[in-house]
Amino acid sequence: MEVVSTDYRIKTVLGRLELIIDNENQRIGKDPEFDLKVSNAHKSRCLYELTMLFRGTDLKQLAVSHLDQMHGLKAKLALNARRVEAHLHAVRAVADLLKNAVREADGDGTYTQEQFVYSEA
Repeated sequence: MEVVSTDYRIKTVLGRLELIIDNENQRIGKDPEFDLKVSNAHKSRCLYELTMLFRGTDLKQLAVSHLDQMHGLKAKLALNARRVEAHLHAVRAVADLLKNAVREADGDGTYTQEQFVYSEA
């Protein structure tokens, strides 16, 4: 009975993880209301649950459908990693633009303290 229970739980968590990843892949960078932090927490929770479920499971006993689903998830996670990386790169670029705009706005033609530091060059 435990094998059936564990098998069902693995199937359920894999399905939930797949939904989370699909949702994130569809919405990241497109939906301004999308909360990447919350999605990442859900993803992490599923991965933790799978780790716990696999801990007591003989991997040779896994159903072929689970293995197929895990291969599909691997591809979706690879796409997800690329999209998250692109999103973080875009966030950094915007932050740099804002930082430079603030720096330029502060440089209003008056002298800065650094310009009065004595150096023996």
